[in-house]
Amino acid sequence: MTQFEPSKEVLSGETADIYFQRTIDILLKENLNPQAVMEVFPCRDGILCGIEEVKALLKKVLPVSESGIWALEEGSTMHRKEVILRIQAPYQSYGLYETAICGMLSQASGWATAARECVEAAGGIPVVSFGARHVHPSVAGVMDYSSVIGGCQGCSTGIGAKLSGVSASGTMPHAFILVTGDTVQASLAFDKHMPAGVSRIVLVDTFKDEVEESLRVARALGKKLAAVRLDTPRERGGVTPDLVKELRAKLDIEGFNYVGIFVSGGFDVAKIRLFVEQKVPVSGFGIGSYITSAPPIDFTADLHEVGGKPIAKRGRLPGVTPNLRLNPIM
Repeated sequence: MTQFEPSKEVLSGETADIYFQRTIDILLKENLNPQAVMEVFPCRDGILCGIEEVKALLKKVLPVSESGIWALEEGSTMHRKEVILRIQAPYQSYGLYETAICGMLSQASGWATAARECVEAAGGIPVVSFGARHVHPSVAGVMDYSSVIGGCQGCSTGIGAKLSGVSASGTMPHAFILVTGDTVQASLAFDKHMPAGVSRIVLVDTFKDEVEESLRVARALGKKLAAVRLDTPRERGGVTPDLVKELRAKLDIEGFNYVGIFVSGGFDVAKIRLFVEQKVPVSGFGIGSYITSAPPIDFTADLHEVGGKPIAKRGRLPGVTPNLRLNPIM
């Protein structure tokens, strides 16, 4: 698994709310830098993700001899208002990074939580993150990483795979088949040029009926064919349980019972559950926008101790909040 490395924009404070930069500037001039305890908690239940990236940032900026970090582990189930991170250090060393800390946790935890919902709905059928095209490329890797933390068995981008310690997963795009001009020719070219370790999974909804195309590809590739992928667009009714069941039956009749059926395109938790409840014979789900459009989980960061004295804003309890689930990091 690749370690996270905070960017120069984060370290310099360019991504921070401006009032934190102004605060640090004033405290520097006033020579005020007390030991302070900051605690971070979520606004709702979910799957914690982003804590590894936060730890990488804090280990870069905190003075080791004067600091302590306690946190839940990446991928933990977290509860509303549960303290998931506690920082004890001179305030000037980390105050500038409150915005970044909350942001790293917020988006990643939202994605991981949505991924976990899909994985639980799938009931053991593999789920792969296919959502990179729905987010800005600067965060695609973190999104895929978050999906894997949430339980996805794979993700589609190389950077997400590196962060997650898995191999990138994918089949082939419609563009490849359209440029080639024929699904069978595309599958043969794919088989010819791709390394043996890359699964032969062929997209079968570009030119012809999905069942007809699947059988053509299966006859051409034989035992090399691991699976076919259905990504039928909404304009043609999408991927339905009946379509998958028909395809499974026709593949089996012709002796291609070893060929799996991977489905993608517009799947959310409700549709995954429908397929599982109807025992639709799929070998995997590719999930995109359900994960990427998940609402972020808001995180709040509060000071609870300054200069050794319990303190808090109105409405919050002063002093360190107990949580036996926190593990010391520094």
